[in-house]
Amino acid sequence: MTLFRQIYALLFVLFLLTITSLAYVQFTETQSFLTKQMESDLNNASHSLGLMLVPALEASDPAATETMVNVLFEGGYYQQIKLTWLVDGKQQVWNNAIRVKDVPQWFIDLDIFTPISKENIITSGWLQLAKLEITAHPGFGYHELWRIISNIIIVFAILFLVAIVFARVGLSMILKPLHHLQEHAKKIANRQFGPDMPTPKTTELKELVQAFNSMSAQLKQVFNSLDEEVSALRKKNLVDQVSDLPNRQYIVSRINGWLNEPSSGALFLVKMDWLEEVHSQYGYQVRDETIKLLAQKLQHNLDEVSPSVIARIAAYEFAFLIEDNEHEQLTKYLQCLIRTINKEISKAGCKPNEQFNIGIAERLGQMTVSDILAQADNALQKSIQEHKVFHWYENSHQQLYTRDEWRNNLSKAISQNRFQFRWQPIQLNSNNEVCQREIYCQLQIGENLLHAGQFMPFIEILSLGTSLDRSLIETLNDHKIFDRNFEPVAINLTNQSISDREFHRWIKQFLRGHKSPERICFEIPEASVYSDLASCEHLCEIIRDCGAHFGIDHFGRQFGSMTYLQNLRPSYVKLDQSFAYIEESQHNSELCRALVNVAKGLDIQVIVTGIQQTEQLNRFTDLRLDAHQGFIAPPVDLKL
Repeated sequence: MTLFRQIYALLFVLFLLTITSLAYVQFTETQSFLTKQMESDLNNASHSLGLMLVPALEASDPAATETMVNVLFEGGYYQQIKLTWLVDGKQQVWNNAIRVKDVPQWFIDLDIFTPISKENIITSGWLQLAKLEITAHPGFGYHELWRIISNIIIVFAILFLVAIVFARVGLSMILKPLHHLQEHAKKIANRQFGPDMPTPKTTELKELVQAFNSMSAQLKQVFNSLDEEVSALRKKNLVDQVSDLPNRQYIVSRINGWLNEPSSGALFLVKMDWLEEVHSQYGYQVRDETIKLLAQKLQHNLDEVSPSVIARIAAYEFAFLIEDNEHEQLTKYLQCLIRTINKEISKAGCKPNEQFNIGIAERLGQMTVSDILAQADNALQKSIQEHKVFHWYENSHQQLYTRDEWRNNLSKAISQNRFQFRWQPIQLNSNNEVCQREIYCQLQIGENLLHAGQFMPFIEILSLGTSLDRSLIETLNDHKIFDRNFEPVAINLTNQSISDREFHRWIKQFLRGHKSPERICFEIPEASVYSDLASCEHLCEIIRDCGAHFGIDHFGRQFGSMTYLQNLRPSYVKLDQSFAYIEESQHNSELCRALVNVAKGLDIQVIVTGIQQTEQLNRFTDLRLDAHQGFIAPPVDLKL
């Protein structure tokens, strides 16, 4: 029971006790007063009637006696009058039933008033004539008592209703700061630090609110400090100080993560010798300023064509990682890159299309980091040798299908639910027990069974993400996959589904109709959070309200603030695979530790991914991570 209801019930009981006490006192006092009044009337009536009957009794006139008694009997509240003649013992009796107008019979049957009788001897001098016995009728008492009680009940009922209304309004106003305090405490428990609460006038609540505001401000400062620490460590370890672009260490780890995921795209290596000429003519300060301006122009112009990762990997060498793009889009990206470089070359006073070279290696099939770096470097050297602006590395690998064939085949496979599944356990670090399982899907296209790395790039390119996710979830549900184990099942959502409000409505309806939504997890890539935070917040709110769970995949990959964690409040985050592949060093450990502290400070479970061997997992022991995932526990086939 809430504090409001407790106080409200207490006031209600106290008010009832007060009213009951007052009613009881009023009832007893009224009853006593009416009893005394009836006794007084009875004495007066007995005395008066005795004096009136003397002449008739002396004359032995029964008719006159009866007439006088009838006059008194009919004009007053008398139940019985009994007259006994002492001369011959004759009795005359007059009776009146207890019937009172406008008073309910059940009230009369309570016998509140006991019968009152008065006996009197009528004399004439020393001679005793008759004995008169009068019993009072309680009708007067019942009538007056019922009238008074009815009025009291009406007055008390009105007072009670007024008091209840005033008590409710008054308590609501008095306890309003306490309600705000409760909501604020819930937000703090969920690591949501909003604006300070207004200070109430009540002294006790005022001090309590001030204490909560102070605590909230301190916790917010702690989180901001952790967020700033992450940004500082990223800038120190993964950012080139001159260009403010990612450095070689970051791009290598990013390429490694990219090649371990289903994707497409290419790696560009660019060597800009014209910057050496700027250095020789104007000095290193002008050169550094030129590099910084060049980096800004590259980021601004190239992002309009396609999102990419631009890194400075050497004094005059840059790397460009373009993900989830096919050859046609890569060609547009290359053209924009050449135009941007030529504009900056012209501003520096050098000749366009000279003193810079581009080597391009497109991702085709299964590749390693060393493979694609070697191909891109070979293409760059070929461009330098042949004095060409750019050179594409020639790859003999052939695509399975054309773009139109991919569209037809994928649409058909999705509509017919030609899925095959594998799932990989995610194990707790404390005891190696499985805490959840991540689903990987394969599609049967013709005679080929394609894994996600082969078809997912075209799912994104052809905007089939929403269709794939809906069909995949429905297939898993139809085959009771969510009910096979107690551990939750994790499903990766595509970028298209995350931004599609129609998919949001569908998933809401699906989860509300599911009997075990707590066994379903949805994973959202961190890149989607930064690109469309509003859609992510809307989708995550639906998932959380329906009882399911969600997590952030590739946590720590993007450069940006971690404050989105406060808004989304995921159940878990998965550290980007790059943290498992980068060389162990003090700087990398500090950055990883800072990211983990940010998540754990918000009570979010942290899972490290990309773990291949036990020795690799041991590197994260000191960070006290919650769970791990990787080919240390490989995926297994899931039979439908």
